[in-house]
Amino acid sequence: MVTHVPAEAPGDERGALLGYLAAERGAIRRALLGLTDEQASSRPSASDLSLAGLLKHVAEVEQGWVARAQGEPPAVRRTEENWHECFALVDGETVESQLAYWEKVAAETEAYARSVPSLDDTFALPNDPWFPPDSRVSVRWMLLNLIREMARHAGHADIIRESLDGATAFELVAKEQGTS
Repeated sequence: MVTHVPAEAPGDERGALLGYLAAERGAIRRALLGLTDEQASSRPSASDLSLAGLLKHVAEVEQGWVARAQGEPPAVRRTEENWHECFALVDGETVESQLAYWEKVAAETEAYARSVPSLDDTFALPNDPWFPPDSRVSVRWMLLNLIREMARHAGHADIIRESLDGATAFELVAKEQGTS
């Protein structure tokens, strides 16, 4: 069962970065295979993390980075008071609706990354406590940062899913590919 990221074309840096990002998104999505919203929202460990919460978080984070790169505010502005809502389904949200939203965000990320003249193009980071004042980063940096973010949370998702029902990442890949 193949889990590596195929190259679109040798030397295609954009394609490689987007491919790795898509692969990490896929790992998070697979962790949700066959679960109800209730199961996906459960917290089977000492952590407050749930699969549904991770899904919502990564979709919001990805959308926020691409919005910043385009000089726009993120769709959802999180503050110290509402930061926790980023990690839980609220107000009628479902895993299905969050997956659909993330699919839209992913398409926007790909379109943006393919539209910029150069991955060296930069954009300003917001002046807030998370970033050094007056900082700029490249589109390449943003894509690498998104890959890092997704990979980190894909690992969390693997552990949470295995804690829920014993399903491992390899079993979920086989299930997704119809080989289990």
